[in-house]
Amino acid sequence: MNHLRFFLLAGLLLVGLQLWVAWEKDYGPRPAEVPLSTTPATPAAVGDDGVPTTAAAPSAPADVPAAPAEPAATPAVPAAGQPAAEAGRLVRIESDVLRLTVSTRGAEILEAELPGYPVSLERRDVAVKLLNQDAQRYFIAQSGLVASERKAPDHTTEFQIDGDAFALADGQSVLEVPFTWSDGEGLTVRKILRLERGSYALSIRHEIDNQSAAPWRGSQYRQMQRVPPPKPSAFAFNDPELYAFVGAAVYSPDEMFQKLPFDDFAEEPFRRTFAGGWSAMQQHYFVGAYIPDATEQTSYETAILPGSGFMPTRFLMRQMSPAFEVAPGASQSIGARLYLGPKLQSLLPEVAPGLQYTVDYGMVAFIAQPLFWLMSWIHKLVGNWGVAIIILTLLIKLAFYRLSEAQYRSMARMRKLQPRLEALKERFGDDRQKMAQAQMDLFKQEKVNPLGGCLPILVQIPVFFALYWVIFEAVELRQAPFFGWIQDLSVKDPYFVLPLLNAVVMWYTQRLSPTPGMDPVQRKVLQSMPLVFGVLFAFFPSGLVLYWLANGVLGLVQQIVIMKRVEAEK
Repeated sequence: MNHLRFFLLAGLLLVGLQLWVAWEKDYGPRPAEVPLSTTPATPAAVGDDGVPTTAAAPSAPADVPAAPAEPAATPAVPAAGQPAAEAGRLVRIESDVLRLTVSTRGAEILEAELPGYPVSLERRDVAVKLLNQDAQRYFIAQSGLVASERKAPDHTTEFQIDGDAFALADGQSVLEVPFTWSDGEGLTVRKILRLERGSYALSIRHEIDNQSAAPWRGSQYRQMQRVPPPKPSAFAFNDPELYAFVGAAVYSPDEMFQKLPFDDFAEEPFRRTFAGGWSAMQQHYFVGAYIPDATEQTSYETAILPGSGFMPTRFLMRQMSPAFEVAPGASQSIGARLYLGPKLQSLLPEVAPGLQYTVDYGMVAFIAQPLFWLMSWIHKLVGNWGVAIIILTLLIKLAFYRLSEAQYRSMARMRKLQPRLEALKERFGDDRQKMAQAQMDLFKQEKVNPLGGCLPILVQIPVFFALYWVIFEAVELRQAPFFGWIQDLSVKDPYFVLPLLNAVVMWYTQRLSPTPGMDPVQRKVLQSMPLVFGVLFAFFPSGLVLYWLANGVLGLVQQIVIMKRVEAEK
C-alpha cells in the first residue's frame, strides 16, 4: 500500500471527526432546565437562591449544622447589560494579575478579569472575564456560613465595608480586604479576601468572633454557579470552543481527577466527602477552583438551580466544611483558596495536586503531555513558540529517523522498478490477478517491501493529533507570535501562506513517490490531495500547519538524499 493513501485516509477521518463533533455540539441533546422541585435526583440541600438548607451535606457527619429553614429573600439576578442587584454595592479589588468585582451582598465575587490575557489581538485593551455576572455568561463564586441555631452570614447577607476600590500598591506584596457583619447580639464575622502579587489564587477567610453568651456552631460553604457559555455564532470545525470541555471537575486522592459534565447533574449528582481534594468549573484555557485545606474533610455536591426571569438554568458545584464550634468569648477562623486564572501547566501543580489535569488533552494526553513538556523546555531556550515547534519537529524526525529511512529506501527502490512495473502492466493488460502476482514476484526478487512506507505514517498520526490538541488547549500558545504576519499560533494563518507552502511541499513529495499498479482514478484522487490538504489546513491553527510544513520539508530533504544514494547503488 502506498503511503499516500494514508494521507487520504487521515484527511477523511479528521474531517469526519470534526463534522461529527460540531454536529453533536449544535444539535445534540442539551440539559433540560428542570426546577428543583420536580427533579428528585437534585439534592434537597439547595434553595432557589443557592443557599444551603437543612440537608446541606448528606454525606457529611451527622453533626453538620442546618441552615435557617427560610433563608432571606434574594434579589433577582440582573439580566444581561443590567447593573447588579440594588441590595449589594459593588466593590473593586485589584492586584497585578486580577481585577475583581465584589458585591457587599454576601461578598460574592461577580466578576474576575485577567488583565494579562486580552480577549483577542484586535482588542488588547479588553481583558478576558473569567467570572461574569452577565446572564448569557453567568459564572460567579460565592461563599458563606450556615448554622442550625444562630444567625450566620451566607452569600445573600449584606456586609459592611469602608471604601469602594482597593488596589495592590507598588511595593506591596499582599492586599487584604475585610467585609464585616454583626448579628447585634455579640457575634461578629469578618470575611477577608486576600490577594498576593503575581498570584491567581486568592484566600477567602471567615473570622468568627463570638462575644455572646452562647456557643456558635456552623459550617463554611464555597460554591461556584454558572451557565454554559454561548455556542460559537457560526459553524467552524477548527474552533476550539466547539470541543473544549466546559463543566465541573473534582479531584480526590483516591479517585483522582473526574470531569462532571453538566448533562449528568440531574440524573447523577455528585456527593462525596474526602480530604486533600478540590472542585472546579473549567473551560477552554481558564479555570476556577476552590481549594480547601488539605486536612479538611470536605463534602462536595453538585446541583441544578432553576431559571427565573432572564436567567437560565444554572449549574452549581459546592463544598461544605465539617461543623465547628466557637465558644462564648472565643474566636475562630476558617477559609480556603480560590484559583481564578489561566491553565498554566507549570503553575497548576504548585497551586494544588492534580490541578494540571484541567488541561484537557483527551485520549492523547499520554502523548500530548510529554510533547508539551519538551516544547516548553525548548521554548525556554529559544524564547519563541514557533521556533520551538520547528525544533520539536526536528527532534521527532530524528527519533523516527530509522523508520523514515526504511520508508524512503523502499520508495526509492520502487521508483527504480517503475519502468519494469510499467512493462508488466503492458504485458498483462487488464488481467489484475496475473499483474498482482507478477508484481509480488518482482518485489520478492528485488527484496522490496511495498508496505515499507506504512509504519512511519502510522506512527506520526498519533503525534499529529497530540500536537493538534496541545496547540488548541495550551494557554501558553494562546496569542503566541511566530514571525512576521503570524502573530497568534493558535489561530489560522491570516494570509494562508503556510497552508500554500505546505501544499507545494506535498505536491513535490508526491511527484517523487512511485504509484505502481495504481489505476487512473486512484492516481487522480491522490494527485488532488495537496489541494485538499491545502484547503483543510487553511482553517487549522498556524502552529499546527507550521509543524506539518516543517515535517514535510525535513521529510522531503531526507527523501531526496536517500533516493540519490539508492539510485547510485548498483
